[in-house]
Amino acid sequence: MTVLLLVAPLLLPFAVRPLAGRTLDRLAPVTALWTLTFTAVALAGASVSALGALVLTGLLKLPLLAALGELVHPLHTPPDTLALPAAAAATGVLTVSAWTLLRSALTQMRAFRTARRQADRSATAGDLCVVDSPHPDAYALPGRPHRIVVTTGMLRSLGPAEREALFAHERAHNAGGHYRFLLAAELAAHCHPGLRRVRDAVRLAAERAADEAAATAVGDRQLTARAIARAAIASHASPSTRPGFASAATTGPVPQRVAALLSPPVQRPRTASWIALLLAACTAVSACAAATGMIVFHHEVEIAQGEVRP
Repeated sequence: MTVLLLVAPLLLPFAVRPLAGRTLDRLAPVTALWTLTFTAVALAGASVSALGALVLTGLLKLPLLAALGELVHPLHTPPDTLALPAAAAATGVLTVSAWTLLRSALTQMRAFRTARRQADRSATAGDLCVVDSPHPDAYALPGRPHRIVVTTGMLRSLGPAEREALFAHERAHNAGGHYRFLLAAELAAHCHPGLRRVRDAVRLAAERAADEAAATAVGDRQLTARAIARAAIASHASPSTRPGFASAATTGPVPQRVAALLSPPVQRPRTASWIALLLAACTAVSACAAATGMIVFHHEVEIAQGEVRP
């Protein structure tokens, strides 16, 4: 029973994948951003908890660790032919996830420090930081103070009005703290491969939210769409050293975003509430299954320690 409860949180992230792609079509960008991020973090936490419980189940089957755990009775678990392979697989998954997460974190920290040093050495005007580089690039750099980093190559690629639309987009990223959502989604994707599609949807939701904020700020949806398209074309073949969590108008499926800006704002369909309910249901089931499985496992350990009766 315990193993079945712990398997559910490992399977549900795969069920959320098709819903993630449709969420942005049904919900407003900001609402989709919050919903998808919360879903990803909750499902990742449940899956890691389930994997940890599976690892402990296998470890306590070993005589040495059973003695260290003060088990006076055999632990009531599935047969060794099932528990030990499951524990070994869970250990491997957690090890790989921790390694890839650590490697990604170190890479992003180095990129962030490099970007901050570059911004501090460059000319600034308010929150705008101009980097002397022929490679077109622009992005929102988090930290204190927030910066809008743009290269001279990007400035030469856009007209004055398009620059203002691009700056409005990047300011929306900083104002909305979108880097926090991107970091949370990236962390969740490292915890479970089924959440990579959700991470991509979070990135797109952040860009769409900034697109709409920029269009509102400049008062021209067509100008905003043109600025994003031209910036993406200019930076397409240019290398970028920005951190992965530094939002940029040129990332994501730009044609899809431009098409959304060129279309008039539409009334969200009535199915929007169903999408949100389905995501909430998957999250709730996963969290409840993981919590129940861990409670049952803890109770079985107490029985094996002789602290409570079966």
